[in-house]
Amino acid sequence: MGLCFSFLRPTSAPPQSSSFNRPLSSGSTSTVGFSATTSSAGRNLKDQILERPNLKVFAFIELKAATKSFKSDTLLGEYGFGKVYKGWLDEKTLCPCKAGFGMVVAIKKFNYESTEAFQEWQSEVNLGRLSHPNLVKLLGYCWDEDELLLVYEFIPNGSLENHLFRRNPNNIEPLSWNTRIKIAIGAARGLSFLHDSEQQAMYRDFKPSNILLDGSYNAKISDFGLDKLGPSGGQSHVTPRLMGTYGYAAPEYIATGHLYVKSDVYGFGVVLLEILTVMRALDTKRPTGQQNLVEWVKPFLSNKKKLKGIMDGRIEGQYSPKAAVQAAALSLKCLENDPKQRPSMKEVLESLEVIEAIQVKTKRSNNNSHQPPVLQAARH
Repeated sequence: MGLCFSFLRPTSAPPQSSSFNRPLSSGSTSTVGFSATTSSAGRNLKDQILERPNLKVFAFIELKAATKSFKSDTLLGEYGFGKVYKGWLDEKTLCPCKAGFGMVVAIKKFNYESTEAFQEWQSEVNLGRLSHPNLVKLLGYCWDEDELLLVYEFIPNGSLENHLFRRNPNNIEPLSWNTRIKIAIGAARGLSFLHDSEQQAMYRDFKPSNILLDGSYNAKISDFGLDKLGPSGGQSHVTPRLMGTYGYAAPEYIATGHLYVKSDVYGFGVVLLEILTVMRALDTKRPTGQQNLVEWVKPFLSNKKKLKGIMDGRIEGQYSPKAAVQAAALSLKCLENDPKQRPSMKEVLESLEVIEAIQVKTKRSNNNSHQPPVLQAARH
């Protein structure tokens, strides 16, 4: 069966690594909250959306007004199943406001002609019931005849992908070591929450473009269209389609279609590598043998001297060697081929907090030294 490629990217950025959506020869899956398909695309809903307090049901005309009729100057980005627009709503009533007034929101408009888009929309609505500081908050949804939309809080600092791999990195200050660890911790908290939720949600597409950063660079996981509510314990969920992004998907998922919560841990390990190195998971512009980041640098992660050669040189001096070694070792654990050998996201979070504490301790030690102020400032 052939591969169907789609992309999730800001309109101003180059394409991301290819996403894949490939049917497998066997396996079955249950829908989340819905069973069947909608009217104009040949679908008829029987089940209802899972309830969540304070989730507003919008009329299409309201969201059209909030986005100036979806004009091009409100377009934030495009993805495989539609577009995302900036809109304005009253902060208390969530009624549409004139552009520039009220609260800014992100409105995701789906291509209603696609059955897969409808499935992604229903998944995002149902996973939107979960609330956590490190998940992008769903404010409401719209299903108005053929129109399918979602309304999310607006996250001002864009994606981690943009901050790591933007086109003109020399013109903008790179993320500091402390900020990178803060982002990793926030993302780990979000994933850990999903995994520990009552129905154990599996994210399936963890990558930098799906990690958004607020004004204080707190990480918020977004884009829940591929999430699945899975089985408990170490059991796997078998999916009839492989869905995710090459370079981040776990080897057992690609090979068998078996999805575990620890398949997300593998993706986290890849993203942590990208945070440390500022190199993409897949990059065909790199020399042969270096195009797949994991395959290339895995042997370096347990070697202190080789590790220094792949770390982002722009933040050299901002971290202690001990912190870098532990971060590399954590990434290596997450990238184990056997999912049973990978840590849980709760364990990953605990390890990151230890790494953050090492940096804080080192910084205090430097501040208490008797070096001249100029040298102390140079270190930071």
